[in-house]
Amino acid sequence: MQPLEKINDYKWRVPKSYKQGMRVDGIIYASQDMLPHIVKDKAYEQVANVAFLPGIVKYSLAMPDIHWGYGMPIGGVAAMDVDSGVVGAGLVGYDINCGVRLLKTNLTLKDIEGRTSKLVNVLYRNVPSGVGSRGEIKVSVAELKKLVVEGARWAVRKGFGIEDDLECCEEFGVIEGADPNSVSNRAYERGRDQVGTLGSGNHFLEVQVIDDIFDKEVAEELGLFIGQITVMIHSGSRGFGYQVCDDYVRVMVRCLSKYGINVPDRQLACAPIDSSEAKNYIGAMKAAANYAWCNRQVLMHLARESFQKVFSKSWQSLGMHLIYDVAHNIAKFEEHTIDGERRLLCIHRKGATRAFGPENPLLPSRYRRIGQPVIIPGDMGRASYLLVGTKKAEEESFASTCHGAGRVKSRHEAIRTVNLDALLKELKSKGIEVRATGRKTIVEEAPSAYKNVDDVVRAVTKAGISKKVCRMLPLCVVKG
Repeated sequence: MQPLEKINDYKWRVPKSYKQGMRVDGIIYASQDMLPHIVKDKAYEQVANVAFLPGIVKYSLAMPDIHWGYGMPIGGVAAMDVDSGVVGAGLVGYDINCGVRLLKTNLTLKDIEGRTSKLVNVLYRNVPSGVGSRGEIKVSVAELKKLVVEGARWAVRKGFGIEDDLECCEEFGVIEGADPNSVSNRAYERGRDQVGTLGSGNHFLEVQVIDDIFDKEVAEELGLFIGQITVMIHSGSRGFGYQVCDDYVRVMVRCLSKYGINVPDRQLACAPIDSSEAKNYIGAMKAAANYAWCNRQVLMHLARESFQKVFSKSWQSLGMHLIYDVAHNIAKFEEHTIDGERRLLCIHRKGATRAFGPENPLLPSRYRRIGQPVIIPGDMGRASYLLVGTKKAEEESFASTCHGAGRVKSRHEAIRTVNLDALLKELKSKGIEVRATGRKTIVEEAPSAYKNVDDVVRAVTKAGISKKVCRMLPLCVVKG
């Protein structure tokens, strides 16, 4: 398992002596039985490479859903000193603010028996999905520039939700500092008609049932119970965010020579936080993050409308209230305690979730006693989880935890090794109905292409950086 050194059963070190030029150690959260794939995938090499970056603080981190990514591994976390550090487009990723939101309902499994097929069909018709999908919302570039400043608030202002939804979103659904003028015309053209679309790949809308509760007190405070129907939505900033990343990856490659930055992989191209290039990227990244929050707000509205149609009741009477919405791919400026001193840091989370613990002043009052809700989607054949953040996460992982199951097969390998008919038969035997725009998408997202989310969640809970609340099983899925 070299170069991994055991710290404890759920924490492993890549020592900075592993490669000349590493400024800090790498730390990977994982159980022993997860290590063979991490070693085979060589994602630990990317953890080590991130440790080369100027201004990195304490260590280069990775969560148990770690797998190979663009420059920085998916599941990676890197904290940068704001005075000496850098920001990198590849450290955030192409799907800026890809994230997930979870809704509860007052429906039970008994209430939807016999209606699952109708429900998934209505959801599939109402929620645009697939590569290049286009939504019903068409906006001008001028209006889109307002949208990327207002985030989810724009959607609520337009009637796609209520004010209460905003309190249940990370950053209240809008991150301050978005700069529409730092976004290219191409990004605006790509984003004009994709608001309220699911997209493709691992994006999904899933109807679930709570089958187990691990923390009864927290579950009760959130209004959750065994047998309850929930809805999970996973999507991001669509072509808008992809274009923002693509534009600034090229900009930052030029910054390497301009600012004398040495990295072992050009995919880690970055710029000093106080540089004009970094400031422009941060403004554009925040615009893309707001686009994503707006997108998920509209998607939730479409899901609510679909339930209304199937059950002939208003979404309010169905109890379809948002529990929380979290971002997975983003860079944020946050204060953290380092060696007893509060310091402002730029936290890159790429395939990782913020996990503030109880009493954090940045949380809405409704969550301060229990900690921030953390939503962990699995795969369409297994479970998903709701967790909450912990004080230990604030102390040792820059308030970060895992974001999902994490891939073990590339999409190409999944297509090569998974039989679609056998997969659909397996899902049907579990009572799971799937709708997707293409057969290829279903195969690419097969459960066998992912780690078992139970193992991932066990690792972060045993490490103490999250706490389990409940588990949800899939009933029907709309795939991108």
